[in-house]
Amino acid sequence: MKRILFFLTILTACVLAACSDDDSFSTSQADTLTFSVDTVKMDTVFAHVASSTYSFWVYNHAGGGVRLNTVGLANGNQTGFRVNVDGTYLDNTTGAVATGLEVRKGDSLRVFVELTAPETRQLEPQLVSDELVFALESGVEQRVRLEAWVWDAEKLTNLVVSHDTLIDTRVPIIIYGDGIRVDSGAVLTLRNTTLYFHDGAGLQVDGRLVAENCVMRGDRLDHMFDYLPYDRISGQWRGITFGRTSTGNEMTDSEVRNAMCGVLLEDSALLAPPQKRLTMTRCVVHNAKGHGIVSYNSFIGLYYCQLTNTQGDCLAVYGGLCDIDHCTLAQFYPFSAERGAALRFANSYGERFFDHLELLCTNSIITGYADDVVFGETADTDSTTTFVYAYEFENCLMRTPKVEGDSVSFRNIMWETPDDSIQGTQHFVVIDEKNLYYDFHLDSLSTAQGKGCY
Repeated sequence: MKRILFFLTILTACVLAACSDDDSFSTSQADTLTFSVDTVKMDTVFAHVASSTYSFWVYNHAGGGVRLNTVGLANGNQTGFRVNVDGTYLDNTTGAVATGLEVRKGDSLRVFVELTAPETRQLEPQLVSDELVFALESGVEQRVRLEAWVWDAEKLTNLVVSHDTLIDTRVPIIIYGDGIRVDSGAVLTLRNTTLYFHDGAGLQVDGRLVAENCVMRGDRLDHMFDYLPYDRISGQWRGITFGRTSTGNEMTDSEVRNAMCGVLLEDSALLAPPQKRLTMTRCVVHNAKGHGIVSYNSFIGLYYCQLTNTQGDCLAVYGGLCDIDHCTLAQFYPFSAERGAALRFANSYGERFFDHLELLCTNSIITGYADDVVFGETADTDSTTTFVYAYEFENCLMRTPKVEGDSVSFRNIMWETPDDSIQGTQHFVVIDEKNLYYDFHLDSLSTAQGKGCY
């Protein structure tokens, strides 16, 4: 019995010693915390819009445990930062301060930070900062800086344009809900403006759109990874849709990027040249999860435009008329090997047959990853109606098998092949698949000088 009591006494002493070591807390000013970062740098955020969640670690590599009298924001609840320290929320009702936290020897805490900033009342993004202050029981104060750039924006939800409207502002506009609808008979003019569309929002034009020096894109300003901003990720908003009755639309010096489908022209109620349903001049449609531009039975003109990197076709023309001059159609979509063509034109789509298709393409570059990125498709019909199916390419670089013996439809063509010394991605200044960064200006060594949009 005495032997059992002896061993129990020894075991109890060991346990108490271990617990004593784990539960000992230092008040030495030499025992401090270690942080995984000294500054939490957030991406640019819109005022009154919640940021993504950022986090960092707090480590105790000291000789004993460390008690925290308080953890709090230096500016209280005035800057819009919200902090959770290992499950303890710094409640704004108590001045954004938490008390009674402990970090045992060898242990760690994870801190989560978000921001919903107030308006800055400035046109340009403004730096908003605060400090998260760790007040140790020893009297030592340690700080982690919090930083973000905040940009005031106007917010619109389910905007219906029922009469002629002009939007001309340097203030960014965030679009929520279904987005913007332009009623038949109304004209929406966008000038010197950037529209940031939230997920699911889009621009539906049943009337008329005039866009000059505008950017239309998703509303994510943050990064998916340190090297990858969301602005380089496709499919963030619905894109632009021109309804059946919409005509006379004009877009100049404008960009449509990271949409589901960049530009969709629905089947026209009436194909009536010479009025174009859509004219785009010096425009960019880039990085769509569907088609870049898809046109059904419409008359469109594309001049000095860049149509690039789409999971569907960069440009798909089903019936109607299409005039292309000095454009760059480059299919280097990085997210799927099942990417579409750079250019596709056909006189049918599914069960729908179009009795008129004319396509004229001059001074343009049509290239991509695949050996063939140009597809012209024609469908037979039992209809007795006379139909038109015509296309012409002149002074173009085309990545497609050479067409022999047709000097009418193909004139002065550079037929690009995978065996060419300069081909595909080598034509352009930057094709960075890793960082999803692209510059489609022509490289000085490109054989396509004088062609394309730049």
